[in-house]
Amino acid sequence: MAAIGVFCASSRTLEQRWLDLAAETGRELARRGHTLVSGGGCVGMMGALADGARAGGGWTLGVIPQSLVDLEVADTRSDELVVTDGMASRKTLMIEKSDAFVTLPGGLGTLDELFEVWTTAVLGLHRKPVVLVDSDGFYQGLLDWLTALAETAFVGRSAREMLIVVDSVSAALDEIEVRLG
Repeated sequence: MAAIGVFCASSRTLEQRWLDLAAETGRELARRGHTLVSGGGCVGMMGALADGARAGGGWTLGVIPQSLVDLEVADTRSDELVVTDGMASRKTLMIEKSDAFVTLPGGLGTLDELFEVWTTAVLGLHRKPVVLVDSDGFYQGLLDWLTALAETAFVGRSAREMLIVVDSVSAALDEIEVRLG
């Protein structure tokens, strides 16, 4: 099975529906036999994601910078927890360790991770599927903007088409499984 890197919010003050989506993602990864590669946090959606994966019997690999360990937000219950020297090395290691990527709702950090894996795919640095879960239209404004950028050639149409957009966790994992064979 595959190692799936999942990006999502780590905010402690989120609506329950987003925490539920993250937990569902973790459980579905585990049910399908995939490994979760996460940002290694224990709070917000990231914590619910890892807890969901473990509840389903899945393997969890957390990758977290020392600065966040120092803030006591590390998922110390991860099956494997790798501590990096910074955010950039965290992203690099998550890209190396993952066979595909799923992005759930999130803020600036989540968008940074999404754009990093998508850009490196467009540049041909990897051929790993990049899936965006647009649950409840969370990313619709961003998608409208990206489509407009593609129409002006600031974003190539082929680049835009590389980002797989779905509206559910099951559809995200279905897309990944088809593409990974």
